[in-house]
This record gives sequence, C-alpha cells and structure tokens, in this order.
Amino acid sequence: MVNEDPNQQEQNGTPAQDPALRVDHSASGHQSVVSAHPSVSIHPAVSARPSSSAHPSMLAQSGGLAHPSSSCPEDLSVIKVSKRRWVVVLLFSCYSMCNAFQWIQYGSINNIFMHFYGVSAFAIDWLSMCYMLTYIPLLLPVAWLLEKFGLRTIALTGSALNCLGAWVKLGSLKPHLFPVTVLGQIICSVAQVFILGMPSRIASVWFGANEVSTACSIAVFGNQLGIAIGFLVPPVLVPNIEDQDKLAYHISIMFYIIGGVATLLFILVIIVFKEKPKHPPSRAQSLSYALASPDASYLSSIVRLFRNLNFVLLVITYGLNAGAFYALSTLLNRMVILHYPGEEVNAGRIGMLGAVISGIWLDRSKTYKETTLVVYIMTVVGMVVYTLTLNLGHLWVVFITAGTMGFFMTGYLPLGFEFAVELTYPESEGMSSGLLNVSAQVFGIIFTISQGQIIDNYGTMPGNIFLCVFLTLGAVLTAFIRADLRRQKANKETPENKLQEEEESNANKVPTIVSEEHL
Repeated sequence: MVNEDPNQQEQNGTPAQDPALRVDHSASGHQSVVSAHPSVSIHPAVSARPSSSAHPSMLAQSGGLAHPSSSCPEDLSVIKVSKRRWVVVLLFSCYSMCNAFQWIQYGSINNIFMHFYGVSAFAIDWLSMCYMLTYIPLLLPVAWLLEKFGLRTIALTGSALNCLGAWVKLGSLKPHLFPVTVLGQIICSVAQVFILGMPSRIASVWFGANEVSTACSIAVFGNQLGIAIGFLVPPVLVPNIEDQDKLAYHISIMFYIIGGVATLLFILVIIVFKEKPKHPPSRAQSLSYALASPDASYLSSIVRLFRNLNFVLLVITYGLNAGAFYALSTLLNRMVILHYPGEEVNAGRIGMLGAVISGIWLDRSKTYKETTLVVYIMTVVGMVVYTLTLNLGHLWVVFITAGTMGFFMTGYLPLGFEFAVELTYPESEGMSSGLLNVSAQVFGIIFTISQGQIIDNYGTMPGNIFLCVFLTLGAVLTAFIRADLRRQKANKETPENKLQEEEESNANKVPTIVSEEHL
C-alpha cells in the first residue's frame, strides 16, 4: 500500500516502499502487472522517456520505461533520508564560509592593504571582483564536471583549491609581493566556482521534500557567515598601524589561521563527503534519477532553461539583487570611512541570519513567489533607509540600517536558488543555480565598478541611489514571475493518484487489462 503522505517516510527516518509494481487480479484468475514505479510519468510535466531531442515537459510515451543510470542509488523504490545528510551540508557550509571569508578579507580593511602594498583602492577592489570575473567563463565547464563526475569530485576540487589559495597568500607578506596575493586570490576565486552552485544540488540529492529549502539555506548561510566574519575579524587581527614589519606580522597571523582552517576542512571533505545517499530522499529525486540519461544533450538543457520565461526573469532579478549585495560588500568599508574616518563597520554579522530564516519559512509554507517578492521589496526599503541614514553622523544607526538591509539581501539568496529549482525541474540544479550566479557576478562587476566611480566623483549618496534604482526594477520584474512549482507537484502526486486519474478518464471506455507482455 502506498503511503498517502509522500513525505511521511522522510519525517520519521524509516524507509518507505514506493511500489514498483501493482498487481491486478482479473476475473479469469490471471495476474496483470501495472507499473507504478517512479520511472513512469508521475507528473504530467515530466517525460518518462527523456532524450536529447525531447523536452522534459513532454508527456510520457506509452510502452517506454526509463532506466536509471548506473550512478543512481541502489533502490529507487525506497524513499529514505540518510542520517549523514546534516553532516554533509554542514561540512559544505563550513568550507563555503572559509572561501567567502577570503573573498572579503581585503575589502573589509581596504585602507590598510592599500597602505601595506602601496596600491590604489581600485586595485584592492579587484581582489574582490576577481571572484566575480572568474566565475563567468568557468561556470559551464564546472557545471559539466558536476553532471559528469558528481558532487564528491566537485567538493574535493573546491576545498583543495580553497586550501591552496590560502597558503599561496602566505608568500605575499612583503609590500612588493602584491602579485603573489593576487595569485592566491585568483586560486580562491576558481575554488568559488566549485562552491557557489552546490547548495540546491546538495539539498535535492540528500534531503527530503520538507527539508530541501532549509538545507539549501544552511548551505548558503555558510557563505554569508564567512562574509560576516570577513567584516568582523580582519579589523581585529590587522590593526591600522604605520610600522610595515608589525603590519606584516599581523597580516601573517590572519593568513596562517585561514590556511589552517582551510586545510582541516579539506581533510574532512576527503573523509566525510560522499557522492549521494543509498536511497533517494524524495519522490522528486527518485523520479529525477529514473529520468537520468547519459545521452542527454548538455546544450539542449541550457536552451530549455532560456526558453523558460519565468526562469529568465528570475535570472535577471536575482542578478540585480545579488550583484547589489556584492557591490555593497566590496565598497562598504570605503563608504563608511568617508563619513567616519578611522572606523571599520561589521554590520554583516546582523544580516547573516536572513538566509536561514527564509529557508525554514519556505519548507513550512512553500510560498516561493510570495516570499521572494516580499523579501525583494524589503531589500529595496532597506537600501533606501541605509542611503538616507549613512551621512547622519551616527555610526550605530549605520550599523543597524546596513545590518537590516543585509538581513533581507542574504535572505533572498537561498530563495532564488530554490525558486529556480522549482521553476526548472527536472533540469539540473547545478545548471540553474550556476546561471543565477553568473547573472549575479556580471551585475556585481558592473555595480562595483560603477558605484565605486560614482562614490569617488560624486559621493556616497548618488552611488547608493544608483543601486536603489536597479533594486526597484528587480522588485517590479519579480512580480511578473509565475509560480510554476514543478518539483512540488512531482512530490505531491503519488502513483495511486495517477492511476485513479487514468481510471476516471477511461470510465466510459471498454476496460482493458495491461499484461506483463505489454510492459
């Protein structure tokens, strides 16, 4: 008997048999077998026989059963969550945090590194922007590697490069060795390409239907926590002093700490991080495995994504929001010391909780469109308030307004990932997340350079108004996204419901028996 609640087995942690075959006893005493395995079309938007030439939204063709690829879990008919799942997502969150810290550690004490290396503010800004620039050309190769070799290979590569980049920076502790620190930062930026697109993929592969958004938000939270620590710790470890030797010593302490942490995390990834659980954690993931085809065209998947108007709108709106966040993170130190000389702000530590709260809310409510729109509007409001209060002369006001704005900006990031997976299911989570991140990097570079030039020439107020305009545009476009939640439909629709619908539609037809030969 199929469990009527498709998520009950995920909540209590015990395996549930998703029946692969349903036996029908005919009047003549013979048994006929009707397939109810998830590889048969459960959701009308998913094809049971995918090919490189067939769009996933095509209806299942009769007589064609999809066969799981060899890399699938052992038994697709058993829906069960693994106890290891929380360890996997927390470990990923930790090395994502380490990588994000290395991204912002220069920008948060921009003036100190300018003094130490004797370079311009724009040169230090590029240590942040190289993360954005590197991601754009490397997205497609890394997304292909994710599909070809799986999560474990990508996790090992990302954590290894993150560790290598951290140790290379230790060779840049002299004022004339700025190119070495650039090299170390570029290595870390390549590692980021193996990290940013992973949260939604890890959530889908390891977590049940009622946990995916929370898991994705925890994975994204690591990145936001790393940025917050990147604002908080460098000003403490590296004081603004004139003596170059003492300054080099303090910088070395920061580099050694991050190198040690990155090394430990790399070792843990080798030991702990597995490719996938033994059983699929949800009906949607089971169906995704069943539909997997090694012959599927990689290019056709990208074409299908860009033909999805709702997804294209999300790509644009996500890029505007995340790009503004990247620009503000890079330039926050510069904006604050213009109005409050000698002060470094760490408002990021307030904003980091937004990511987790939004994920928990999504798992409970499943209101992707509504939540995304509300958070986007609140981001615009937060940006306007921050713009109007930055020059009031009270640092604690800036601390609160920047933190509140950060709360909604970071809360939007996992929302975008999960909304994209819903709109594009059963396409690859790595590809949809990757395209969102490319948009964020492109807008991040544009916004960082443009706002930096506006601040230098006209002041902080015009620079922040510049971002307010684009965030308002993003909020308006978000309102036009239709909430086509395909993954939720796949999780809710059970094989019994499917058979019942077929029986009702054929009520006036001559009854037929599906025999073993038909299958």
